[in-house]
Amino acid sequence: MAPSTPLLAVRGSEGLYMVNGPPNFTENTVFLRESGKNCKVYAFSKDGSLFAWCNGEKVNLVNVADNELLHSFDLPKAVCLEFSPKNTVLVIWQPYTSTIANKLHLQKISDFVLSPGPQPCKVAVYVPGSKGAPSFVRLYQYPSFSGPHAALANKSFFKADKVTMLWNKKATAVLVIASTDVDKTGASYYGEQTLHYIATNGESAVVQLPKSGPIYDVVWNSSSTEFCAVYGFMPAKATIFNLKCDPVFDFGTGPRNAAYYSPHGHILVLAGFGNLRGQMEVWDVKNYKLISKPVASDSTYFAWCPDGEHIVTATCAPRLRVSNGYKIWHYTGSILHKYDVPSNAEIWQVSWQPFLDGVFPAKAVTYHAVASEVPEVESKVAKAYRPPALRNKPITSSKLHEEEPPQNMKPHSGSDKPLSKTALKNQRKHEAKKAAKQEARSESGQDLALNPAPQQNTPRNAVSLPTSGDPEVDKKIKNLRKKLKAIEQLKEQAAGGKQLEKNQMEKIQKEKALLQELEDLELGI
Repeated sequence: MAPSTPLLAVRGSEGLYMVNGPPNFTENTVFLRESGKNCKVYAFSKDGSLFAWCNGEKVNLVNVADNELLHSFDLPKAVCLEFSPKNTVLVIWQPYTSTIANKLHLQKISDFVLSPGPQPCKVAVYVPGSKGAPSFVRLYQYPSFSGPHAALANKSFFKADKVTMLWNKKATAVLVIASTDVDKTGASYYGEQTLHYIATNGESAVVQLPKSGPIYDVVWNSSSTEFCAVYGFMPAKATIFNLKCDPVFDFGTGPRNAAYYSPHGHILVLAGFGNLRGQMEVWDVKNYKLISKPVASDSTYFAWCPDGEHIVTATCAPRLRVSNGYKIWHYTGSILHKYDVPSNAEIWQVSWQPFLDGVFPAKAVTYHAVASEVPEVESKVAKAYRPPALRNKPITSSKLHEEEPPQNMKPHSGSDKPLSKTALKNQRKHEAKKAAKQEARSESGQDLALNPAPQQNTPRNAVSLPTSGDPEVDKKIKNLRKKLKAIEQLKEQAAGGKQLEKNQMEKIQKEKALLQELEDLELGI
């Protein structure tokens, strides 16, 4: 029987030990610390009730609740441990051995991934292209590997030197990140990447990513009904897609390269680790509201606690050999526990004790930071370098990129039934024509306002527009006001739930520059 709160296993130069989960965060006294630096690997069972580790001499298996030694195996060179889904078998990898029960006969397979979850098991296989032939990924269900119709689905594509295949939790679909080592266009140092969707029912599609650049991360929601992709040149975009590969919500741009769904799938963390500064955005993805924006600098590891409320971030060796330690957070941004190892010590690995689905029910999302006894440390924000000649002058905007705000991409219509691609295209054409007519009417109305006919009753609040005396300047001012009026209309449409086109979003992003230009012209009047 597993404890009521998850334990945190820690492996490092101080040995192998366990820490009690929230709210205590003290070292667990039931599991005796395994001292020394010889612990190479450990693993929890799927329900968290069993724990196995190799100390360089033996592989030991204990009951987590009372630390009772269940088995000990004389396998000092074990480098991988894995429990079966029902926790009845412990697999220990040392030298390679096989017992072949079935075989898939397909030439030049370079990669494969087994599906998660219960039987029947499925497998995705990748065969790279050669001599002008495309690469392809096929899905099979064990043990049906032979025959012309054995494959559940097939997806062919070019521009693929390697792939990453990601099954969803229900084993109904696979996401394939296809990558080339070299971008022949020269646009990217990382090569080219494309994202493909393949379902076991035979459906497949290319996921259209609206911003060019590398694909940093792709993750499935635990519901298996949507996925999030983080992509594009920095600042990167993040978008949630449904099973039709249509965008559902766009998080805009930001310093991020990773995404992590909570175990219950109702919270999403977008983070920027590695060469970024550790900024995190915690989102409620049921209501698409931002919960918190904590910062976990120098983190090399991130994991959700099985309770869906807590997070661990850690700085581990050998990725970083200084400032090793870990922090336990509440998703509202509060640090509940912090541990920094001594300067002469290291941490190599931390991980939560797993629990079966349903042990921790999903709780309502809260937006208020929970109380914490750990003092807050203000993160130092690096200031941009300014040449000595500019240091006593006002700071002007120095952004290299325009930031894109979050945007709900769900189509708003009277019916809950999603529109087909053709219907959506026709709807957009109709709305574009309607907007053009409104813009034409507003332009003609503005012409009348600029050249009013004499009237006996002038409205009380009417204000005559100033003129510069220079026809060219007046014409520029008139055109700028037209553009700003059109932008206001687009913003009102977006606020009403309408999905804007890319060129319309680009118009909105130019509002600040247009306002500045208008102000400069009017100041010269």
